[in-house]
Amino acid sequence: MTKLPVAIIGGGPVGLAAAAHLLERGESPLLFEAGATVGANVLDWGHVRMFSPWKYNVDAACRRLLEASGWRMPPAEGLPTGAELYQHYLQPLANLPAMRAVIRAGARVTVISRRHHDKMKNGDRNTAPFVLRILAADGSEDTVEARAVIDASGAWHKQNPLGADGAPALGENQLRQRIFYGIPDLRGAHRERYAGKSVIVVGSGHSAINTLLDLIDLRADYPRATITWVMRGDNLRKVYGGGEDDALQARGQLGMRIKAAVEAGALEIAAPFAITHVESNGEHLTLRGQQDGREKTLSAAEIIACAGARPDLSLTSELRLDLDPSLESARALAPLIDPNLHSCGTVRPHGEAELRQPEKDFYIVGMKSYGRAPTFLAATGYEQVRSIVAALCGDWEAARAVQLMLPETGVCVTDYAGIECCPPAEAAQPALLPISEIPVGTADSLPIFRLPERCC
Repeated sequence: MTKLPVAIIGGGPVGLAAAAHLLERGESPLLFEAGATVGANVLDWGHVRMFSPWKYNVDAACRRLLEASGWRMPPAEGLPTGAELYQHYLQPLANLPAMRAVIRAGARVTVISRRHHDKMKNGDRNTAPFVLRILAADGSEDTVEARAVIDASGAWHKQNPLGADGAPALGENQLRQRIFYGIPDLRGAHRERYAGKSVIVVGSGHSAINTLLDLIDLRADYPRATITWVMRGDNLRKVYGGGEDDALQARGQLGMRIKAAVEAGALEIAAPFAITHVESNGEHLTLRGQQDGREKTLSAAEIIACAGARPDLSLTSELRLDLDPSLESARALAPLIDPNLHSCGTVRPHGEAELRQPEKDFYIVGMKSYGRAPTFLAATGYEQVRSIVAALCGDWEAARAVQLMLPETGVCVTDYAGIECCPPAEAAQPALLPISEIPVGTADSLPIFRLPERCC
């Protein structure tokens, strides 16, 4: 087992960070990316500008590897698009000789199990190697053994359906090819598809808001186009977010812009609207459902589904997992990320302990680790893999030392964005770690503190 690699599934920011941390500790990981290149999911939304700046989007171990080759960090406060994140960070990182040697692109992991053990078999299960079934781009299959598995495959490729009950609305699967799931590039590749047309956008998160604002901009050239915003709920104050008080300025501005657009009558709102049917009406699509207890229909030439995403758990069907029954995250993590209680600004840092599964040495990390919760930030994923890699390498002190980055000394915060989780006057003052004691994975731009046990 000690001679086998740690397998990483997914070549996005968090998967690459896991590989970098393993390489720093002298390990030889294997990273499997289903797409033709690392960052394939990121490139799907490459036209979208992130609301978290560069300083929160670059993992420290990745940065050290890159800077050793002459790479220079982009301006810390700059806001990259997905394409810029790929071009200036993920691609250069993947092209480093040490990283290139461990990355296998065009290799989709279809199932994970234990050698000679199905889900029911006990025996020496914990000492049996993991077996990963790999599907190559040419359709051929292979198996790879590993001593541990870090699943960073994300959730972007499994978008939520339109149906109000969590399942596809009646008729949705048949009409799926006419519905866009995700964030279309309305300034580029998808401009002509939506130009001058009536469009319905379904969803209440940042993906929906980005899409709506781009549609409003596009309508400047096509004033007769109509835009309808459909949401399951009707709490617009929550949708608008923190505004000027948001710790991530760009995120706050996004909420303020859509609020101004709504108040100016730039779009119609149907909320709360529970979608039950999707139907074809010639060149138009019709949503049928209920609003305020009454039957209602909405029709448009195009429908864009921005209803979030969920994890694909099919590849772990032969593993023993303990998942929260609602979020589908690790059970111990669920109370920390539940969107009914938290935003991404109030999620405490967490690591190996919260992500541990009954299946020894198997971890789900990154966006996928949050299950159906939409509160994930990349910096949180970087701390997850730093802690997990430390544990897999036997450095339990570093694994347990999950960290906070505080913009101001003495203020207890719950994430890397600087949101307070308890008043400074009541918070235990965190102890600043001497430089010699700062574990692998810290950032140069902000001081690092241990989390006081009685705070937050």
